[in-house]
Amino acid sequence: MSNKALIEKYYSSFAAQDIEGMLSCYHDNIQFEDPAFGILKGERAKNMWRMLLKSSKDGIKLKFSDIQTEGNTGSAIWIAEYNFSRTGRRVVNHVKANFIFQDGLIINHRDQFSLYKWAKQALGMTGVLIGWSSFFKKKMQKGTNSLLDNFILKNTD
Repeated sequence: MSNKALIEKYYSSFAAQDIEGMLSCYHDNIQFEDPAFGILKGERAKNMWRMLLKSSKDGIKLKFSDIQTEGNTGSAIWIAEYNFSRTGRRVVNHVKANFIFQDGLIINHRDQFSLYKWAKQALGMTGVLIGWSSFFKKKMQKGTNSLLDNFILKNTD
């Protein structure tokens, strides 16, 4: 499968909420990074996606475009629309993804988006007031990783 087809499979599976199809595109040694979680590796990165898809009660509406690949790198643009579970507020998150491929799979996936724009939508006035700060980013990553720890404890043998 070409790297472009791999990215298409990844996001098509994501859009269909087929988590295992999505994660089959990841190398066992995957490293994922985004502003909300920081750096996650291996099964922890995979479990983050499992947690997010399972916790999105109303589902995630996903669009993806502008897939580019060259050699062992690639990129895509994707937009996720969902209700943030903690507040019920609607979020439309615009994301730029960058990939590195190894052994026909994604070994490095980095999502970039404005945490401030996300916080304003997800948290309302609280997001407006503190969503821009490094304090907020650190607190967010601590909280999301704590949620992930609890998810892993409850959902793995």
